[in-house]
Amino acid sequence: MKKTYIIAEIGINHNGSLDIAKKLIDVAALSGCDAVKFQKRNPAVCVPEHQKEKLRETPWGTMTYLDYKYKVEFEKEEYDEIDRYCREKGIQWSASPWDIDSLNFLMEYDIPWLKVPSAMITNEALMKACAATGKKIIFSTGMSTYQEINQAVEWLEGCDIVMLHCNSTYPAPLEDLNLSCIKTLKDDYGCEVGYSGHEFRLGTTVAAVYLGATYLERHITLDRTMWGSDHMSSVEPQGLIKLVKGVRELEIAYGDGIKRVTDGELEPRNKLRGY
Repeated sequence: MKKTYIIAEIGINHNGSLDIAKKLIDVAALSGCDAVKFQKRNPAVCVPEHQKEKLRETPWGTMTYLDYKYKVEFEKEEYDEIDRYCREKGIQWSASPWDIDSLNFLMEYDIPWLKVPSAMITNEALMKACAATGKKIIFSTGMSTYQEINQAVEWLEGCDIVMLHCNSTYPAPLEDLNLSCIKTLKDDYGCEVGYSGHEFRLGTTVAAVYLGATYLERHITLDRTMWGSDHMSSVEPQGLIKLVKGVRELEIAYGDGIKRVTDGELEPRNKLRGY
C-alpha cells in the first residue's frame, strides 16, 4: 500500500495568532503528518459587499465582518515565520488561495502544491491561474455536481491533480459521508483520489485509506471549544496522534492479498498439527 500523504489543515484555526499557529505546527509534526495547510485571502476581494459592514461579536470586541477577516488574516511577516518554522520542524506547508491576489502571494514561497477548496472549484479564473503555476493541484469536491467536477478537471488539464472526496457540512453527519465515492472518483477520473473529512469521528477517515484514498486532510485545533467557525469539526492533538497512528498501522497491516503461511505461524503450525 502506498504511504498516505496526511495534511493537517490549520486553516483559520490559529485565530490570527502566530503563537497558536506554531503550536498547531508542533502538533502536526509530532503526530507524523506530512504537511500543514493554511487559508489565504484578500478580504477586500473575498468578502461579499453586502457582508462587509455587518457587525460581528468577536474575542476582540464588536467589529465589522471585513475588519474581523483582516484581524485573522496572516500576511508576509507571519508567512515568512511559518515558512522558517516548518523547515525547522521538518514538515511541509501550503495554503488554499481564495483569490488570485492570494495565489500570487503564495507563489513567493517554495510550496510543494496548491489546494483549491470546494467553494472555489467553480471559479474559472482562479482554477486556470492555479493550473498556470505548474504546481500539483489538490482540490476538494464537496457540495459539487459531476458537471462541476468535470469542468474543474477540464480547467486543470495537463496538471498533476489530486481529487479529494468531501462533504462540506461542518460537522458532516456519518450518513452523508458516502465514502464509497472514493472508488467512484478513482474509476471515473483515473487520478489520485483522497479524502477531506469534516466529521467528528476518526475511524471513518482511516477507513477512507482502506477504500483507496492516498491523501488525507483533516482540520486540526488545540481545543474544539475555542472561538471560531471551524474548531468544532476539527481534530484535537490526541485525536490527531491516534488518527495518524491508525493510518500507519493500516498501511502495515494491509498486505498484498496473497494467502501464505507466515514465519510466525510455523512454530504453532508444527505444534498444533503434529499428527
